[in-house]
Amino acid sequence: MSDAIVSSPRVGSASTGGLVEVAVLVGALGVLWFVPDFAGDYWLQLGFRTCVYLVLAQGWNLMAGSAGLVSLGTSSFIGLGAYAALGLLNRVGAPLPLALLICATAGGVLAALVSPALFRLRGLYFTVGTLALAELLRLLMVNVSAFGGATGIILQEDPPALPVLFRYVLVLAFLASLTITLCTRTRVSVILRAVRDDEDAAAQMGIRPYRVKLGAFVLASALAAMAGGIQAAKLGAIEPYGMFGLQWSIDVLSMVIIGGVGLRLGPLVGALFVVALGEALADYPEAHTAIAGVILIVLIRFAPQGIVGLAVKLPLIGRVQA
Repeated sequence: MSDAIVSSPRVGSASTGGLVEVAVLVGALGVLWFVPDFAGDYWLQLGFRTCVYLVLAQGWNLMAGSAGLVSLGTSSFIGLGAYAALGLLNRVGAPLPLALLICATAGGVLAALVSPALFRLRGLYFTVGTLALAELLRLLMVNVSAFGGATGIILQEDPPALPVLFRYVLVLAFLASLTITLCTRTRVSVILRAVRDDEDAAAQMGIRPYRVKLGAFVLASALAAMAGGIQAAKLGAIEPYGMFGLQWSIDVLSMVIIGGVGLRLGPLVGALFVVALGEALADYPEAHTAIAGVILIVLIRFAPQGIVGLAVKLPLIGRVQA
């Protein structure tokens, strides 16, 4: 199996595509870095939210689209990262970049600890298991006074300025996209998809499904924890019902489905679409929920590969790979 992967004629083209994608990412980072110099707070707020969503969607797309791990436990690691970040900022006075690195470590460690139990479950049972993990952590934070109980934690110092936070989350989104590119533009992508399509067959070909799924799960969880950490630093106050709420998991799932599950541009398109829709219907929350639900149903029924998958089927865009 490994020899076949190395000698596959697609590997060279995938490597070339990966170099192009890395160059595009670096160029986008260079251009967007100067946005705070001329953009107002409103656009920085939108940019910050889009980058946070992009980080979360990139990790979830790797798990579900490439490794077949459909999780509803994203909020588990967002909340963990939020509590870890504010705890480090309040009690240790750690700089935010160091706090985010520790958040990533905490998210990865938690994923590794719970994976033996969760990976015994497959399909819908795995999804329900990840949902139960988020609820367990929420109840833990509510009932343990050391974590602030139901009132949560308040950042003791003023949070960094919005332009500074925007640049932090921009770098985080760049690193997340770069990491996922390295995973999806190399032989790792073939291994992930082999496990997604048939674990038993992949195991017979010499692949170790548990290790493959663990790597995807740990990486996605680390990214979610960092996103939670920087979101907490921006808010300046967190509580368990918000940080461990199911809405985080639903939003991430919606973004990837709308953009295109398993497609490289899916997370970006989905994040932009969800943020734009939320802003357009900000004054109509009930309509926002209903319209978002209708869009999801229509896409799942008529365009299961999302907006990106639908776009590549158009004559003018069909030659562009997602």
